[in-house]
Amino acid sequence: MDKKLYITTAIPYVNGEPHIGNALDYLLADIWTRYQHQNGREVRFQVGTDEHGNKIATKAAENNMDPKSYTDKMYVNFENLMKKVGASYTDFIRTTDPHHEASVQYIWKTLSPYIYKGKYEGWYCMGHEAFFTDTEVQETNGVCPDHQTPYQQISEENYYLKASAFSDRIREALANDEMQIVPEFREKEFLELMKDGLQDVSISRPKKNLSWGVPVPDDPDQVMYVWIDALANYITVLGYPDKPEWQEYWPADVQVLGKDILRFHAGIWPAMLLGLGLALPKKLLVHGFINVGGAKISKTVGNGVDPNQVIDQYGLDAFRYYFSRHIPTQDDGDFTWEKLENAYNNELGNDLGNAVSRVASMITQYQSGVIGDATQTEHDMKDYHDHMDNLEFDKAIDEVFSKVRSLNQYIEHVKPWEIAKRREKDTEAESHLGEVLAHCVGSLLQIADLLVPFLPNAALKIHDMFERGVVAPVEGVLFPKVYIHTPDPKAPKA
Repeated sequence: MDKKLYITTAIPYVNGEPHIGNALDYLLADIWTRYQHQNGREVRFQVGTDEHGNKIATKAAENNMDPKSYTDKMYVNFENLMKKVGASYTDFIRTTDPHHEASVQYIWKTLSPYIYKGKYEGWYCMGHEAFFTDTEVQETNGVCPDHQTPYQQISEENYYLKASAFSDRIREALANDEMQIVPEFREKEFLELMKDGLQDVSISRPKKNLSWGVPVPDDPDQVMYVWIDALANYITVLGYPDKPEWQEYWPADVQVLGKDILRFHAGIWPAMLLGLGLALPKKLLVHGFINVGGAKISKTVGNGVDPNQVIDQYGLDAFRYYFSRHIPTQDDGDFTWEKLENAYNNELGNDLGNAVSRVASMITQYQSGVIGDATQTEHDMKDYHDHMDNLEFDKAIDEVFSKVRSLNQYIEHVKPWEIAKRREKDTEAESHLGEVLAHCVGSLLQIADLLVPFLPNAALKIHDMFERGVVAPVEGVLFPKVYIHTPDPKAPKA
């Protein structure tokens, strides 16, 4: 029997507003999940929030709140975004959940043969909640480029995870595809990063320096540092270690993450799993960054993109369409409001929306709304399915829109309106027209099927319109034009 499927997304810190990278995680995982559902597979789909650490404690104090009350208030922003992007997740985890905290302590004890105490001296950035080497600090003149704050010099006694013990085993897993990093060039980057082996990693901090976190078992003076706590969520959310059903889903089939956290997911996380005697995830799907007009998104510049604003102004289908088709699934992509608006008006509105409304109105006008025998056209869909299986969602949706273009070209070529005019004189014109329009409906129904993972709302509307044998009237147009960032061609000239 096939293993039940499991897909995960990275859990963001709740100390800020959700950003476009979070939305991309949820969207990519949702596309995969809906595709698997369409093919009759059962999927668990995890999302969640990372709620411990100094950043949270500091923000809570700034708001005159205790950390737990602060996280209770903030995690909802992420939950709202997940729902808004249409993510069909099954499991939501917070790292402050009592089951998670207890499981993480169990994980720590199980990993104890690979944990030792040592003195740490080096550089720390609170924005990243991460330590940096002398070389990294020198290259950036002592200031973190992402947060514009100086690194702090820290000297403290911590516990370490002996990740170095697993270097060869992780290399072997990557070499024989037991664990794959997708795309392949990211795997090469990671292997280059660990060419001298994995470094042992600090997994705790003294309580006096990190008060808000899961206590280290049997050492009240130490608190678990982010990685053991946060990464463990992928198995604790399934019920590890005490609820046996976790075994039906682990290992994860796909773990979706941004390129900036690959080293933790391909290094520390597999080391933890191997130390626990558990299987490694099958695939890490690594997406790139979204730039804005060619420039990196930066808090200082204030050029971030609010996914809520995209959905509020253009609708969910526009958001899902742009970020699945125009942002490469496996590389960096670029966003501008103009590009989004043009893609929405021209590709969704003119290409797909127009095809739907033309076919519906011709059937209504020429056949009183009655659809002939519309068998779905059997185009060769191998490329589409190959791209979906290879986690190249941008290429798969390209395939769908080449079908949309073909349908529009077919309509222009056969000109159903001219066949309709000949019906009075030509006895065969009626049946020919019926066949042409039925073929158009068959194409649209197939396009709708292929769009289910990407644009579930539009796919449902197209199905509702055509699948009952009579064209169902639809209020308004499928993708009403929006001109906020580009000129409206119908607007009077100044």
